[in-house]
Amino acid sequence: MADLDRRLGGLVRNVKNRGQRVILELDLSHGVRVGATGPVSAIVGGRSPHLTDIVRGLDRAARDERVVALIARFSGNRLKIGTAQEIRAAVARLRAAGKHTVAWAESFGEFRPGLVPYYLATAFEQICLQPSGDLGITGVSVESWFLHDALRKAGVRPQVDQRHEYKTAGNMLTEPGFTEAHREADERLVASLSEQIIEGIAAGRGLGVDEVRSLADRAPLSAQEALEARLIDDIRYRDEVYARTRERHGREARLLYVTRYAKTPSLRPRIPGRGEDAVALVPVHGTIRLGRGGVGPVVGSDAVTGALRAAIDDDKVRAIVLDVESPGGSYAASDAIWRETERAKDRGKTVVGHSADVAASGGYYVLMGADAIVTQPCCLTGSIGVFGGKPVLTDMLARLGIGRDGVGAGRRARMFSKAAPFTEDEWDLLSAWLDRVYAAFVAKAAEGRDMPPDRMHGLAKGRVWTGADARDNGLVDELGDLEAAVALARRKAGLGGKAPVRLYPRTGALRRLRPARSSDDAGAAMSLGWESWGALAGLAGRLGLPVDGPLLLPCRYEIG
Repeated sequence: MADLDRRLGGLVRNVKNRGQRVILELDLSHGVRVGATGPVSAIVGGRSPHLTDIVRGLDRAARDERVVALIARFSGNRLKIGTAQEIRAAVARLRAAGKHTVAWAESFGEFRPGLVPYYLATAFEQICLQPSGDLGITGVSVESWFLHDALRKAGVRPQVDQRHEYKTAGNMLTEPGFTEAHREADERLVASLSEQIIEGIAAGRGLGVDEVRSLADRAPLSAQEALEARLIDDIRYRDEVYARTRERHGREARLLYVTRYAKTPSLRPRIPGRGEDAVALVPVHGTIRLGRGGVGPVVGSDAVTGALRAAIDDDKVRAIVLDVESPGGSYAASDAIWRETERAKDRGKTVVGHSADVAASGGYYVLMGADAIVTQPCCLTGSIGVFGGKPVLTDMLARLGIGRDGVGAGRRARMFSKAAPFTEDEWDLLSAWLDRVYAAFVAKAAEGRDMPPDRMHGLAKGRVWTGADARDNGLVDELGDLEAAVALARRKAGLGGKAPVRLYPRTGALRRLRPARSSDDAGAAMSLGWESWGALAGLAGRLGLPVDGPLLLPCRYEIG
């Protein structure tokens, strides 16, 4: 009843405001949430808007004659590059519809990196910077931590192996610095990301690529220096930016957050009929693990496979878009998801994969069988490889005067104990397991991408590519945003351009609380999230708790 009252109230307000001009606001100062939606994720995410709401709101605004302008506020450096590229595409569609767009910031990095927010701002028609602000477009860099020497001093001996030389996740523990392969891969990543960003800024500001690169080498720049270099259009405080926008579009225009606008009921809402053919959208956001997963940066294979089964069994679903933002995780969990994509294709469903920021290792594994893969140019892609092992704490415990011993029934009962190193026999077994997992990964990737296994092996070896390089190497098909992936799925499935998109699994709040009847019940795919570490998954991993897996991106990359 309360939900009905809210909807009716929104409809009444919409009727009253019909015809009134609207200036949309987008506050990016707290970053952007990507992944699970709902009350729990909203609490964890704080004031950060959700990417889905931003894109939905901007695309709706492009078709709404009442919306005359968009003002976006930038601050800090909390945007991921792939997320920025997704929003850039939506802003481009909004501008193409004739809407006025203004980017404003107190500072694009206050004597700190601000390249990604500024890169996004260059998609706007006008960029304004506060007089005291800076422009920190200092470039792209990758840094990795190496704990080998510190662990040795602490008495910890990592026993880790990987397949192959570019699978560098274990290097943090086993190497004192970059290996040749590690440096080679990271240098190419930096070069590709830098090329994309510099070219995007140059196109947005009407400058030459070499000119922008030279300006970046001089950064950080003051507001006045940025204005003289034509990197911004005006130096204004917030009140001046808003006043000028209102002067242009009418002082009676009302302000409305994009995310609020995206959720406002329209006068003639389009409710997809149950008999209408549709595209199913299945998200895979977070580290992949076995089980139901939960909130935060962890996604369970049960949730994803359940959603896929529900979409497969729905006769009205003609295509499935698998939206992946994952550095990988469990091999078995990734393989279970891959299997369901194969089943979907066998049942005549079109499967299209998409990723904006990262589809690496297990994240790429779940995509590689899709009929087509679409990523953003910057997306960290591939990392087809595997690693495994354990830290041996014997020497550290001895130095601390801590005794640890145990008994076991079975030859390898204590194989995974951190209190004893692998025996030669156990190490051989680990090595054989890594070989088996890697061979299966490469074989399935080669089949999915219609590529000879030897060529796939040459692109694999644990190496991470940008989406642009992955496209050139045949690991993905197209570069674009989620909207492009949905459009491709519609075309491949023979659906009209306005065929509805439905999030799967489709279950209401009551069904989430009610026990599922069986594993085929859509409710079995849902999780309230209390069983996972959620936002504390990173801390749990550092404490040695089992939240990750052997198919994992080597490290995190930041643009500075």
